[in-house]
Amino acid sequence: MTQPVSPPRGSSTGKVPPAQPPAWRGVLVRADVRTLSLLGVLAALILIGGITKPDEFLDTRNLQLVLTQASVIGVVTVGMTFVIVSGGIDLSVGAIVALASVWATTLATQEYGFAGILFTAMVVGVGCGLVNGVLIAYGAMVPFIATLAMLASARGLALQITDGKTQIVTVPSVLDLGERDAYVLGIPPLVLVFAVVTVIGWLVLNRTTFGRRTVAVGGNPEAARLAGIDVRRQRLYLYLLSGLCCGIAAFLLIVLAGSGQNTNGNLYELDAIAAAIIGGTLLTGGRGTITGSVLGVLIFTTITNIFALNNLQSDVQQIAKGAIIVAAVLVQRRTASTT
Repeated sequence: MTQPVSPPRGSSTGKVPPAQPPAWRGVLVRADVRTLSLLGVLAALILIGGITKPDEFLDTRNLQLVLTQASVIGVVTVGMTFVIVSGGIDLSVGAIVALASVWATTLATQEYGFAGILFTAMVVGVGCGLVNGVLIAYGAMVPFIATLAMLASARGLALQITDGKTQIVTVPSVLDLGERDAYVLGIPPLVLVFAVVTVIGWLVLNRTTFGRRTVAVGGNPEAARLAGIDVRRQRLYLYLLSGLCCGIAAFLLIVLAGSGQNTNGNLYELDAIAAAIIGGTLLTGGRGTITGSVLGVLIFTTITNIFALNNLQSDVQQIAKGAIIVAAVLVQRRTASTT
């Protein structure tokens, strides 16, 4: 006698329940919504700029200026995104930019020309990142405290080098990069450098083992350690990367301003952190996107440009930035809870 076949456990009809969609699809949906939201904000700002100052805002030279100004803080933000994704923070990026810019524009450095200025800026940035990385990874210092100490030290050293004076760049090959004759198909060289750094940063974070280790360390350091990742060495590399980005940004700022000042990079740390946050990077680590961070930079730079063209006060500009940050975070939380 044939025994009846009982339906699978958990099913009253005998039918196998439909397979659940993989988890990565939810992540992609959230990422798409964040990107579209940021693009919507940027489009709204462009519309506002076009309505309030159509002749000035939509002028080709003004748009080139916006992209050029975004390039400096944008390169810093790429490095900051990696650090925050790993669960860290770097409050010293602005001070490192200042120190690298004044060290690279001393009379002794300028004697070595273009290569000397570029090399010095990058070495100073990497050196400061090395100090941060060693203190945090191997000295077990809290990132907030270690980078805060670097902020104060780098600012002080930059002031000591310049004695409070502006150091004028006299190397023609450096100054020429800021001229319109150096533009490639209407694109300033600084913007091209920013684009290259962005593409490399995206590839490293999303397509390499280094990027996967960064996300793992930020998500759960202990689990990453048990999986065979050298967490301390990874953190050291990340602060070296942040320092390198600061060195590149310092050189771009030298080209843009034609000088080195101890006040360079003021509040860059706040702008970089804010841009990364509204771009979808979690302050607790474990998640981040280079694309979102770059859009955040473009949003803030566009706001600054619109306020400048309309002769609005800077305090109102800061309030607008704060409102955008709060709105972006609320949108992210709403998206995370509904997907």
